[in-house]
Amino acid sequence: MWTFLPSSSLRVTGADRVDFIHGQMTNDLRRAPTPGMVPCAFLNVKGQIEFFARVYRRADDLYVHLAADEAERLQARLKRYIIFDQVQLENLTGTLSTIHVWNAADLAGWDVAGADAQQFELAGQTVLGGRVNRTGQPGVDLHYLASHAGEVEAALTGPPRPLAELEAARIAAGIPDVSADHFQGVLPQEIGLDIGGQLPAISYKKGCYVGQEIMARLEARGNARHHLARLAGELTPFSEVVLDGKVVGQLGAVAGGLGLAKLRKEVADGQQVQCGAGTATVQLLNANV
Repeated sequence: MWTFLPSSSLRVTGADRVDFIHGQMTNDLRRAPTPGMVPCAFLNVKGQIEFFARVYRRADDLYVHLAADEAERLQARLKRYIIFDQVQLENLTGTLSTIHVWNAADLAGWDVAGADAQQFELAGQTVLGGRVNRTGQPGVDLHYLASHAGEVEAALTGPPRPLAELEAARIAAGIPDVSADHFQGVLPQEIGLDIGGQLPAISYKKGCYVGQEIMARLEARGNARHHLARLAGELTPFSEVVLDGKVVGQLGAVAGGLGLAKLRKEVADGQQVQCGAGTATVQLLNANV
């Protein structure tokens, strides 16, 4: 099974590309192998998420994979920080396409026991793959030239599945998606992007970046008031989560009666909360227990 992923992307070249992007993102790009892939966030000065991305490190460039309609805005942000750096930014949106192959073993040319990022041949075309868990089990995000879509997609196993089905599997598995869940503007630790969370995207051992001071304070004090939880019931997407008349969280996308929420930690497993006009039950995720 495979699903087309609406997305956007940047290509970063130049002698200073690794150091420059490393100094902007929450995770440790310098320690990534070549080829390698690092999930990360780009934060504002308050430590709040502006973008979530997966950065692929290759021999001659970096490939930054983002949600749809984000590459242009991230490119504008990064340009503000280029002073003497030898860095070039190219928006590849429209040039490259991305699909998610649900089961890595179904993808010809992909080495299941190999690295998290691999460049290989598929249907006579060179493609880039990254091991990504979007459904509760590792699959592959496959990146390829849009002009080669016919040949690449013809080489895939099984029929395409709609994005809504992939989203339902993601939410059921408790995996956040910053863009799909409208979690921009929150702290990474509040939605499972911390070390040990559902989608680790932070290194506390790397150097400075925008928002790093806030991340260091949270690590030292361990006092993020929210974490990621799943709700089940009558859910209104993107609504406030209310308990006893008090707002205790923010709900993301909804599928199949389930949704992921940024929720205050004092709300207990199994507790009933209000989401819009409906009532839901809190389901704490394994990483929170």
